[in-house]
Amino acid sequence: MSTSEQPTSGQPPRDSRRARLFDHAQANNVPVKTILTTIFLVVLVYGTGKLLYRLRDLILLLIVGGFIALILNPLVDRLERRKLRRGYAVLVVVTLATVLFGLLAFAFGYPLVNAITHLSNTLPIDVRNAEHGRGWIGHLFVKYHVSAWIIKNSSKLVSVAHGLSKPALAIGKGAVSMLLLLVTLVAFVILLMIEAPKIRTLIMTSLEPERAEQLQRVSTQISKAALGYVVGSLVMSALAAVVVFVTLLLLHVPFAFLFALWVLLVDFLPQVGGALAGIPTVLFAFAHSTTAGIVTTVVFVVYTLLQNHLLNPLIMSKAVRINPLNVFIAILVGAEVGSWVANSFGALVGVMLAIPVAAAIQVIVKEWWHSTRSGA
Repeated sequence: MSTSEQPTSGQPPRDSRRARLFDHAQANNVPVKTILTTIFLVVLVYGTGKLLYRLRDLILLLIVGGFIALILNPLVDRLERRKLRRGYAVLVVVTLATVLFGLLAFAFGYPLVNAITHLSNTLPIDVRNAEHGRGWIGHLFVKYHVSAWIIKNSSKLVSVAHGLSKPALAIGKGAVSMLLLLVTLVAFVILLMIEAPKIRTLIMTSLEPERAEQLQRVSTQISKAALGYVVGSLVMSALAAVVVFVTLLLLHVPFAFLFALWVLLVDFLPQVGGALAGIPTVLFAFAHSTTAGIVTTVVFVVYTLLQNHLLNPLIMSKAVRINPLNVFIAILVGAEVGSWVANSFGALVGVMLAIPVAAAIQVIVKEWWHSTRSGA
């Protein structure tokens, strides 16, 4: 075969089945290559979507880790500017964060353990008094014939007690999984903070000087917005904790500091934190007295409404410098999108990241608007 008859590189021989198929399709005006490329892209997009959906929990966990690293990174940079090596600076910041978390856990757990110990010590006496009709529990037992009902339904109660072992086992497995996720999250945050300068350098060197400067300016503003969000959330949580502490103290409800600390930790979550913090606090107040329960409920409802619809948008708008209406809308959108992606865990992450993401979008849009207006 002559040189002119040799098939070009990448082209099938003219007498092959594939060549005849393409020739026949071209003769009938059928865009086979376009069809095959479209099918390939559809399959690729579908497969990528399925993979992302499968890894949605892990992706959300990495997003949370990135947000935590973004908050802690300014502290690491400040220590690094004081001539401390990057790895040691990360170690110091992580150690301080771990110690702070441990102190909070101890301050919350110590009185709780004491309360459970006290309850276990007094439980036999309370049961004995109830059996003999003494005390307010005993009066309830006698009034509503609880003892007779327990004796009558003892077999059912035993089967229910056996059935509770499965949920308890599931809770134990969930606790182990949560511990592993926490360890994974901490490891990811540490590695991300250590490698942050290399990642930043790699990105900056791959861009033009003007684009690199613009990216540096935008990232700095986003970091400030994230830090402002954390500060604003801490202020809101502190206010809620003070309100709860004063209320329980005036009502003479025990463990007022414990529940104030619980509110401080849980109320950090916008929109949903108030309800999560209020339910156990209100139940414990009702166990103390009906009046304390009613007053605590009213205080929680009023303060939660004020916080979610007035204080939170106003304080967050000052902390992250975005409009209060945008703050409110961002929280609602974040909760809905997160719930659509990964149910309750996704909704929790969406609510946590709604305001920082809204602030980041505002920074990016503002920077793009100025750059296009100036003709850049």
